[in-house]
Amino acid sequence: MDTSLPTDLITVLMIDDDAELAGMVGELLLGQGMQLRSAATAALGLAALAQRQPDVLLLDLMLPDANGLDVCRRLRESGNDLPVLMLTARGDPFDRVLGLELGADDYLGKPFDPRELVARIRALARRGQSARRSTQLRFNGLSLDLLARRATCPAGALALTSSEFKLLLALASQPGASVSREALCAAVQPGSYMPLDRAVDVQVARLRKKLAAAGEREWIETVRGEGYVFTGSRLP
Repeated sequence: MDTSLPTDLITVLMIDDDAELAGMVGELLLGQGMQLRSAATAALGLAALAQRQPDVLLLDLMLPDANGLDVCRRLRESGNDLPVLMLTARGDPFDRVLGLELGADDYLGKPFDPRELVARIRALARRGQSARRSTQLRFNGLSLDLLARRATCPAGALALTSSEFKLLLALASQPGASVSREALCAAVQPGSYMPLDRAVDVQVARLRKKLAAAGEREWIETVRGEGYVFTGSRLP
């Protein structure tokens, strides 16, 4: 993942076997301050999605190895709520209705007005970003997905246990604030049972080791006599 990209840059993945069209769309979006990646088949597109999630997916209805409707259905069945804009040269209203029922967010027929494409992408990106803000904590180099209970960094997803994710969430929810060992114990193991402080220290040490993959910085610092503090600065 290119971590030098501005955090507000709209990224788009286009799955379409029309190389000429993909090139034109890429130039168009670049001129609008967006970034486009393209894939010519459903298989390549799904692999690109697994590598890095864009803000918006442009999905052609007819692909060499699959139907765009099937790709959209697979995304939704897997729980992926990525905004999808279906593209098609076919004008059959049934295709449009079916695509929307399968989870597509919008539909645009070919040929399309470049200004309309840009406007629809921006609208979908705003909608998707707004929805993610309520379910994600984002920092420079690290993000926490509260629904999927997953932490990711530029190198990929961190292999955290359930307890480690709860511990990280308890700290990252209050960046810059000291969180006591007692509060961390309650976050990891709610209820009357409270593990020893030493157990929390061991869990924090393991978490720190895994967070080392999220960049050359110390994400969690010890506050002597109090607990721990998460040092990341939250992004909007």
